[in-house]
Amino acid sequence: MSIFTKKKICVTHNGAFHTDDLFATATLSILNNGNIKIIRTRDQRIMKTGDYVYDVGGEYDPKSNLFDHHQKGGAGNRENGIPYSSFGLIWKEYGEKICGSLDVAFEIDKKIVQPIDAIDNGIDVTTTIYKDVESYTINNITKAFYPTWDEEVKDVDKIFKQEVQKIIPLLEREIKVAQSNIKGEKIIMDDYNNAVDKRIIILSQPFHRFLVRDVLPKLEEPIYYICPSGHSLEWKVETVSTTSDTMESRKLFPESWRGFTDGDPKLREITGVDDIIFCHKSGYLLHVKSKESAIKLAEKALLA
Repeated sequence: MSIFTKKKICVTHNGAFHTDDLFATATLSILNNGNIKIIRTRDQRIMKTGDYVYDVGGEYDPKSNLFDHHQKGGAGNRENGIPYSSFGLIWKEYGEKICGSLDVAFEIDKKIVQPIDAIDNGIDVTTTIYKDVESYTINNITKAFYPTWDEEVKDVDKIFKQEVQKIIPLLEREIKVAQSNIKGEKIIMDDYNNAVDKRIIILSQPFHRFLVRDVLPKLEEPIYYICPSGHSLEWKVETVSTTSDTMESRKLFPESWRGFTDGDPKLREITGVDDIIFCHKSGYLLHVKSKESAIKLAEKALLA
């Protein structure tokens, strides 16, 4: 970035900040390689000087970089009904350019943008299962840095800018994760298509279970999958979930295998596999030293 490049002026509202305007500002910073100047105001004269005006101003016009959603009628809804906030409007306009891919931008929209937009528009996207226990979300994190009622009045604009600087690397990292996940999903599908017995999928890379869970439960045949551990020379065998949003397994490992750890001789005796290391007490995961033994255990579990 040249020191002679004029900074883009990003104008949003002053006063209390929210997750929406923090992430919107972080997005604009990434878009402009950090070369931005943040102004927080409701002064119409100052707004007119902005290269981007968002979450304030009462107008949505992407061609003019005006991204408010508070005006009568809002600024539109997604197909699923979730209204756009300023973050969503900016992401809709520039997400693909930032991510380098429409698919990646869409994944970020689902994972991060839509939940934040929903909250900003007063819509719940989660339900509480346990009484008095709620999920700790990014919204809780951003609110934690806003001055409490009994603290001395602080420079809120300074805090806002500090929080934006924390969010930028988080958003950049999530983009990298989404890019990697999309690439990984294609490899998982290749491994599935190459499987001789599609009940046992041998993965070629040390994929995290949360990525696998986004793919294999959508297929009818897979019961178990095998993949190298990403942290050691071991191999792991895991059950495939019934759906992508649950830990419930299609078929657990036999009850007699479960709860043994540290290469317990009794587990080796029960399974007939000398290099088995442990089987989780819940029956959804086991570790073994070799790929060949992993395949053998998966085949035994199918017949159990």
